[in-house]
Amino acid sequence: MMFLMAFYAKNISAQTENPEPRKVVESFVRYYNSNLADSIFTLFSQEMRDAVPIDKTQAMVAGLKQQLGDIKSIDFIRYQSTVGIYKTIFNLGTIAMNISIDESLLINGLLFKPYIPDDTPKIDRNTTKLILPFENEWDVVWGGDTKENNYHVSVQSQKNAFDFLIRDKTGKSFKTNVQSNEDYYCFGEKIISPCDAEVVMVIDGVKDNIPGEMNSFFATGNTVVLRTNNNEYIYLCHFKKHSIQVKEGYQVKQRELLGLCGNSGNSSEAHLHFHIQNVENMNIATGVKCYFEIILVNGEQKTDYSPIKGEKVKN
Repeated sequence: MMFLMAFYAKNISAQTENPEPRKVVESFVRYYNSNLADSIFTLFSQEMRDAVPIDKTQAMVAGLKQQLGDIKSIDFIRYQSTVGIYKTIFNLGTIAMNISIDESLLINGLLFKPYIPDDTPKIDRNTTKLILPFENEWDVVWGGDTKENNYHVSVQSQKNAFDFLIRDKTGKSFKTNVQSNEDYYCFGEKIISPCDAEVVMVIDGVKDNIPGEMNSFFATGNTVVLRTNNNEYIYLCHFKKHSIQVKEGYQVKQRELLGLCGNSGNSSEAHLHFHIQNVENMNIATGVKCYFEIILVNGEQKTDYSPIKGEKVKN
């Protein structure tokens, strides 16, 4: 079976389908069903045309037609990083079409692969009652449902994640020395369990970064993963090296100390990354929107609330 191709630009980040790229996808389907390979080629970016010239585009259409027939329907599934994934039903089978569309609304990546249904549990939000995983007042640096408020929305497993740190009245997250982890207000602060849960994963021993440098190889850094009684998986990341106080299999109580805030992993400065997902494996997980039971938001009490970027929060 013939599958393509290459991917270039990065432009899509929301988890609801974008209407403009959808029009491009529909044009692709219309041209494909009409055997108009030349018209499909006009939808390609210059990089895509260089990688997949007209003769290869014609061969792709002919090969797919022979093996699968016409496209009967396409259903948007999700964006995975920058790529739109569509369940594509042909006359003779069902395929996952991965398509990337650049800011000029040109196709700069296209891939057909076997369609594997997502049979992981569907969880829209947490049902476990949670407190914030820290003491005192912290700032929400990233949080919310839009890319403006939360860059995590582009990652399926982290689309409802939060990044928390502490800022002073002037808005700074450090005292005087930007090159010292110890000078950041939240570095070494206690990270506590947001609920009763089982510890299902612990990563420790990752060095804290020099502020401004990032360790993308060990992206989550020192990490604790909790499983609630409702099978929600809570990821808390970037702990200080060797500060984690719990072990895998341990049953923690709400407010119990997990470790200290650090600057390990894919982190440019000391902060806490926090998100919930539906299964333990980040590679196949879907992020779960997180609501805290009773918290103070900018000094005002909120019940069953999910914070957004720019708010100050406290238990």
